[in-house]
Amino acid sequence: MKLTSLFLAVLLPVFAYARFTAQPSQTCEAYNNMKHTKNTHHVLLNPGHDYTVVKKHKGQYLILLKGESPAQRWADGSCFSGGKRTNVASKKPSPRKKYQKPIFPNTKKGGKTELLVLSWQNAFCETHRKKQECRQDRGGDAGHLTLHGLWPQPRSNAYCKVPKKTVSRDKFHQWKTLPNIDTNPETLELMDRYMPGYVSYLHKHEWIKHGTCYGTTADKYFHDGLTLAKEVDNSAVGKLLKNNIGKRVTLGVIRHAFDRAFGMGAGQRVEMKCDRGLLTELWINLRGHGDHIQPLITNAPKRKSRCRQARVDAK
Repeated sequence: MKLTSLFLAVLLPVFAYARFTAQPSQTCEAYNNMKHTKNTHHVLLNPGHDYTVVKKHKGQYLILLKGESPAQRWADGSCFSGGKRTNVASKKPSPRKKYQKPIFPNTKKGGKTELLVLSWQNAFCETHRKKQECRQDRGGDAGHLTLHGLWPQPRSNAYCKVPKKTVSRDKFHQWKTLPNIDTNPETLELMDRYMPGYVSYLHKHEWIKHGTCYGTTADKYFHDGLTLAKEVDNSAVGKLLKNNIGKRVTLGVIRHAFDRAFGMGAGQRVEMKCDRGLLTELWINLRGHGDHIQPLITNAPKRKSRCRQARVDAK
């Protein structure tokens, strides 16, 4: 008995310290097996979130994901290159990531809370066929989420320090005549993919009406919104919509996808917008500071949704 107790006393600390937490440096899939042939529920690991690593084997990490089935998933070690690693033997919560560059500035007119509005591009073009971006051949790649806008709340928080003549032109949809916007090449590249409406000068309208109340430069405003749109589109939410093109989806299913992608309760911050039986937009409440959706959506107020189910439009 004494030898057994001594053996356990030596061995248990070894097992306790075998696990550690790590933060991915990029978004990547969590597979059921080491061969990466199956990913039940399309689970994704998200940057800025701590995950418990059970073990490392042949360049792969075995991750423990509570609430998923199976709960233990395999991810390539390259997903965590440069990521944060801490010991979890003491079972103390790992420190929250400190964001040096807050994505949402604290403006005096309520800019702490933002509304991220994403369009399902197929449905937008189905209901706005005369729009230039819908008439152009964009390589058949309209089946994804795109940025409509990032709106400081409350909705009355608009046209901050904008001349009355410019406001008038915007309200009369004379968007082409609005002032030009300076953006860097990286932002323009994101805009081409995630804000195709820029060919109809949607970006000029969004900046004049909403971006001027954001508290940053136009480039920062659009880069933030486009980055968030990309993150949602590449998450379990975007995959759910792409896998159900032509089918009907419910609000509950979409909210569950948000919970899987960005943490329990995230789905309650999402409203589904519908038109003519089609899912047209997702309205997502965000609040706080961060470079990723997860910390922003967790602290945001909940949203109600009148639309409960709709069809994911095909091109």
